[in-house]
Amino acid sequence: MTADTNEPTEPPPVPPGPAGRRRAYQVLLIASFLPLCWLGMLVVHELGHVMGAFITGGRVSQVVLHPLELSRTDLAHNPRPGIVAWSGPLIGVLLPLVLLALFRLARLPGQYLARFFAGFCLIANGAYLGGGAWSGAGDAGDLLRTGTPFGILIAFGVVTVPAGLFLWHGLGESFGLGQARGRVDSRAALLSFGLLVLTVVVLARFG
Repeated sequence: MTADTNEPTEPPPVPPGPAGRRRAYQVLLIASFLPLCWLGMLVVHELGHVMGAFITGGRVSQVVLHPLELSRTDLAHNPRPGIVAWSGPLIGVLLPLVLLALFRLARLPGQYLARFFAGFCLIANGAYLGGGAWSGAGDAGDLLRTGTPFGILIAFGVVTVPAGLFLWHGLGESFGLGQARGRVDSRAALLSFGLLVLTVVVLARFG
């Protein structure tokens, strides 16, 4: 899936106000949306492992998704560890791209947020597998042990990381950078902060 980087970014609808207030909304949006993307990426990644286990007849013993811990999916029975290991990063990049496509097809507001999240997931999962190929840690280690060639893991990172950066290209002004001079959509900032608080509470309680 590709993105038209020449498309105009969504102009913030808030009228110009005092510089301090504009910057406050900008800081709120960036400071809340980045950790929200991180937590959302972990949720989608572990969902991929769970789906892979379900498809292959595995049995999940627990999924750790606490905001203060590295996420993981533990299986009590794992007949196809290679498929389960691949499902995390693959679903972890495909579902955000599907979400972005739905935003575009439905012409929903806030497409730049969905685009940033999709790019974040591409970069995070690509760096995770590509970097893990060298250290043998995490999913990359599991994949190497189940026979996935080293070069495939590197290729995954080489494809997904630039694709994520491509999706990010041109989004700066939507986050108040450059000519926007701190102007962002105040509703997006408040929504991002609210979703972050809700996500942290839910994951801390049930993750």
